[in-house]
Amino acid sequence: MRAHGRPAAAARLIAGLAALALAVSACTGLGPSRTPPELVAPAHYSLGTNPDQLSAADGVAQRLALGAGAPPRWWESYQSEALNALVDEGLSHNASFAAAQSSLRAAREQLRAQVGDTEMPSVDLGGTVLRQRSLGVSGLPEQTFIANIFAAQVQGSYTFNLLGARQLADRALAGRFQQQAYQLDATRRALAANIVIATINASSLQEQLTATERLVALGERRAEQVAARYATGSASREEMLAAEQDAANAAATLPGLRAQALAVRHAQAVLLGRSPSDAPPPLSFDSLHLPDTVPVAIPSDLLHRRPDILAAEAALRASADDAGAATAELFPSLTLSAAYGRGGFDWSTFSSPVGAIWSASAGLTQPLFHGGALRARKRGAEANYEAAVALYRQTVLRAFEDVADTLVALDEDANTLRQTQRAMAAAGAANQETTARYQLGSTQYFATLTAGQQYENSRVQCTRARAARLTDTAALFQSMGDAPPPLQAVR
Repeated sequence: MRAHGRPAAAARLIAGLAALALAVSACTGLGPSRTPPELVAPAHYSLGTNPDQLSAADGVAQRLALGAGAPPRWWESYQSEALNALVDEGLSHNASFAAAQSSLRAAREQLRAQVGDTEMPSVDLGGTVLRQRSLGVSGLPEQTFIANIFAAQVQGSYTFNLLGARQLADRALAGRFQQQAYQLDATRRALAANIVIATINASSLQEQLTATERLVALGERRAEQVAARYATGSASREEMLAAEQDAANAAATLPGLRAQALAVRHAQAVLLGRSPSDAPPPLSFDSLHLPDTVPVAIPSDLLHRRPDILAAEAALRASADDAGAATAELFPSLTLSAAYGRGGFDWSTFSSPVGAIWSASAGLTQPLFHGGALRARKRGAEANYEAAVALYRQTVLRAFEDVADTLVALDEDANTLRQTQRAMAAAGAANQETTARYQLGSTQYFATLTAGQQYENSRVQCTRARAARLTDTAALFQSMGDAPPPLQAVR
């Protein structure tokens, strides 16, 4: 083009083509539906109906707050400041959670980079200073020429996929980011639940360990008493061997229980971001209070509360956009470009009005043959969408199953605790009566040891039942979900 020409006509042409391309590319309705499939939410989570409250045990009948969601800091319902501090420490220092947060920030910047590349034109400033020797025209006296070239230009370009492939690709990546954000929230909630459960288990195992040590000590003393009676002829050899076997069996449970208690404390330390050797001491088991009210969202509301379901929904929408983008790639794309600058063979020409240079172009590309790659990508994206729909359905069903199992477990935990407390009360009364008879001289000492063993064993069973009720309550809080509103990532 002429160096002196005015680019107004070319600019008007490019502006008209750009407006047309924008109008066409605004149509991003290609691909399958982005709406999740309609799922009929059940009236109840498990077989039968949801009761208003669970079975009573230990003086507490947990009430079900139907239609409510879990509070953001649900662990405070256990009324333990020490537990609250441990959860806060874990959320601040857990390395896996910190890595997930950093990965989400990286995904945010990746999305911003792609949107910047696709939604905004690229503009570059280039400059050239060149000295070259080139061949002359045959027949002229000079066989070669030496020239200096000075040039500086601002260049811009933008590509429109006329059916919105780039916009759909941006929206798909935004959906992936949304999915990752919900997954981070699910990780946060799972981390809090794991810390609560590990803390409860550490306290429970310490309580069980103390009771088991007392049980083992009583068993050893009973075995010694029966052996002494056998030596004096007041007990048979069979009774002596049975007492020895009982003492050994009880003592054999201690190593495994100690190892389990230490393993739970090690896991708790890692959840908190500490070294296993720096695990916190177990909390007093009695300092953990069972929440008397637990939330139970209605099934239809659960779809909008649980971050795993929301993540699956975001993945479904992203897969639909991927399929739409793959379809749009089969259609034409329009590339507009323009440049303006100055040039010349010497500095005086470069800086004078004569040195003005510009260019403008528009190119239309229609894919014709790519070895079947474009259609294969389209079919693959559609298959991924079908998989995302199936995974969404499965995620919803598993969420319902999770809540149903937890509700049943909580109710049966109360029944189990009620029976273990009944057994412990009977064992305690028997132990007191046997001790009283021994003090009156109406029974022998080894009988009090046997009664004491039975009482300590019932205490261990009762502690396990109480711990199960506490941990299953935490699982119910965690299963309710309370995801944040969708993030506006890049706008």
